[in-house]
Amino acid sequence: MSGPISSQLGPDRLELGPARDAQRDRHWRAATDTGGVCWLLLDVEGQDTNTINEDVLRGLSDQLGLIEADPPSGLVIRSAKPGGFAAGADVGMLAAMTDPKGAGQRLRDAHAILDRLEDLPCPTVAVVHGAALGAGFEIVLACDACIAIDGASFGFPEIKLGLHPGLGGTFRLPARINDTKAMKMMLTGRSAHTSKAKDLGIADVVTQERHLAAAVRGVLADGIKRNGPGLADRAMAIAPARSIVARRMRAKTQDKAPQEHYPAPFKLIDLWEQHVGGREAQEEAEIDSFVDLLETDTARNLMRLFRLRQKLKSRAPDEDGVEHVHVIGAGQMGGAIAAWCAMKGKTVTLSDPDLQQIGKALPAAVKLCEGAHLSSLETRDALDRLIPDPDGEGASHADLVIEAGPEDAGIKAEIYAKVEPRLKPDAILATNTSSLGLEGLAHDLRRPGQFAGLHFFNPVEKLPLVEVVSADKTEVRVQDALAAFCGAVDKLPARVSDGPGYLVNRALTPYLLEAVLLIGEGIQNEAIDLTATRFGMPTGPVELADRIGLDICLDVADSLRSQLDKPMAEIPDWFRDKVRQERHTGRKAQRGFYLWKDGNVQKIDSNNEPKEDFTDRLILPMLNACVECLRKGVAEDEDQVDAALVFGAGFAPFRGGPMRYARSRGALSVRDRLEELADIHGERFRPDPGWSDLA
Repeated sequence: MSGPISSQLGPDRLELGPARDAQRDRHWRAATDTGGVCWLLLDVEGQDTNTINEDVLRGLSDQLGLIEADPPSGLVIRSAKPGGFAAGADVGMLAAMTDPKGAGQRLRDAHAILDRLEDLPCPTVAVVHGAALGAGFEIVLACDACIAIDGASFGFPEIKLGLHPGLGGTFRLPARINDTKAMKMMLTGRSAHTSKAKDLGIADVVTQERHLAAAVRGVLADGIKRNGPGLADRAMAIAPARSIVARRMRAKTQDKAPQEHYPAPFKLIDLWEQHVGGREAQEEAEIDSFVDLLETDTARNLMRLFRLRQKLKSRAPDEDGVEHVHVIGAGQMGGAIAAWCAMKGKTVTLSDPDLQQIGKALPAAVKLCEGAHLSSLETRDALDRLIPDPDGEGASHADLVIEAGPEDAGIKAEIYAKVEPRLKPDAILATNTSSLGLEGLAHDLRRPGQFAGLHFFNPVEKLPLVEVVSADKTEVRVQDALAAFCGAVDKLPARVSDGPGYLVNRALTPYLLEAVLLIGEGIQNEAIDLTATRFGMPTGPVELADRIGLDICLDVADSLRSQLDKPMAEIPDWFRDKVRQERHTGRKAQRGFYLWKDGNVQKIDSNNEPKEDFTDRLILPMLNACVECLRKGVAEDEDQVDAALVFGAGFAPFRGGPMRYARSRGALSVRDRLEELADIHGERFRPDPGWSDLA
C-alpha cells in the first residue's frame, strides 16, 4: 500500500479485499486488519491529488455494498495520496452539468451514496491528513467520527466557484458544529486547520501519524461523545431568531459580494434560514439550489477561471533548478519578493546600497510570515534563509538574480554592468520592471539569452500572478526555468512577450489614468471608485492608485507614453505636481487622492452618483489594450488575457475576465461604443484594429 499509511498498519497486517470491477475499484482499495477493521483507501487513478467524480462515487457505492452485506467491526476511510485527503469535486464534471434535470438526478444519486455511508451498521471513522475540501469534506462529515493528522485542514471553497456545498454539506456541517460558525466557513470559503478544526468540533481527535493505530482503536472502542447543542444553537432552531441572524448575514455578505453578482452566498443563507430539521426536505432544497446555481453565468465564469488557473500551473515545468535567489533592491517590492521566496523554501540573499532598506525588509518579512499563518518554527526557518547581503556577494553563487531596483533604465544598466560579470555561467538574470522594454535593458548585456522579465505584482503575498516576460533573444530554457520557479514558489506564471507594459500593466494603466482625468473633471473620488466596484472590481481605480503609489503610477504612465504607437491621454500637470512637488504619493505617504491612517483609506459618503458612461470610460480602455496585446502577440490567447487580468489585477472575477466580458457584450458592440467615446472624449478611446478580427 502506498501513501502515508501508518507502519503499524502496513501490508503485512492487512488482508487485501477480493478483486472487483476494475473500472470502479481503480480509485478505491479495501483492506481488513487483524482486528476486523476495514480500511478503505481513496487513491484516484492517474492523479497526484484525489478529486471526487462520478466514477469515484460509484466505486464507493460498490464498496459500501460489500460492507453492508458483511459489516466489519469498523470502517476507516482515508487517502492513500501523500498530499492530502481530497481537493473536492472535479470542476470539469460540474462544468459539464448543463442539463438541469440530469444534474439534479446525478446529485440525488450521489446524495444516496453518502446517506448509505452515514447509515452503515458499523462505526465509521474518517482519517484526514492534508486538505479535505468540498466533496472530500462531505465524505468526512458522513462518517461518525474524524481523526485529523496534525496539519490537516477542512473547508468548503465552493463559494469561490459561484456555488455552495452540494453533497450534504449545507446541513451536515451545521449539524456537526455551531450553526453560525458553520455558515461562516461556507460563506467565506476559508479552511479550518488542525487546532481550529478540533475547537470547532470538526475533528474529534488530533494525532500524529505514528499514533494513528492507537487513535483508531480508541475511537472505535469508546465512540465519540459530543456535547449537545448549546443555548445559541437551540435559539437558532427558533424561526424568528434564525431570521434575524440571516438578515445580518445577508447585509454583511452584500458589502463584500453583491447578490446581483454573486448569488451563491444568498442561496446558502436561504437554505439555512428556511430548512431546520427534516433531512429529506434539506437534501431536496440543497440539490435544487445547487442546480440553479450551476446555470448562472457567475458559476460558469468562476469555474472557467478555476480551469484557467490550472492551465497556468500546467505551464510550469516540475524542476526549476533554482536553489539560491539573489535579489537586488530591498525596497517594498524587492523586500517582499525576497521574503516570499525565502518563505517558500529558497535560500535568498538580499542586497541594497541603502542599509536602512535592508533593515526595513526584515521586519516586513516577519509580518508576511505572520500573515501566511506560519508557525514560529516555520517563520524562524524562513528568516534563516533570508540573508542580508549589503555587498551583494550572493550574486556570484545564485542560480537566479532578480533585479528590483528603481524604474529607471540608466540605474538598471549600472546594476547589470556590475553584477553580470560576477554571475555563474548558467545563472539567470531577471528584472522585476513593470514597464521598461526588455530589448533596451538587454542592449549591453553579454548574455542577453539569459535575461528575462519576472514581473511580480503588489502586494506580492496576495496576487498570485507573475508575468514571465521574454525578449527576442531570451532562451527557451530560461523561459521554462522561470516558469518552473514561479510554480516552485506557489505563483502562477503567465508567459508573455516583450511590449510596452507587457500585458497587465498595459491594460491597467489606461484604467487608472482615466480615473485621474475624471478627478480633473471635478468628479468625486468616491463616485469614481463606486462606479468600478459596482461593475465588480474589488477596489476602485482611485484607491488602487493610492495603494500602488502615485509615483509608481506616474512612472509607468510616462514609460508607456514613450513606447506606445497609439495616442494615450495627456498626464495632467496638476497630477505631476501632486506627486513630484507635494509628494502626495498615496498610502505610503499617508496622503494621495485619499487620506490614509494606519494603512486604512479614509473615505467620505458620496452624494455624487456616478454617471452612466463612467463605467465604459473606465473599463473599455482596458479591453481595448487587451485586444492590442492579442493582436501584437504579447499575450498568447484570450484565455491567458482573462487569467492574467483576474489573477494579476483583480478584474471582476464573476465576469470571467476582460475578454469574456467583451464576448458576452459582443465584440462589435464594444468596438462601436469605443468609437462613440473617441468622438466625444478623444483619440485615446479609438478602437484597436484587432476588434475586427475578434468579430
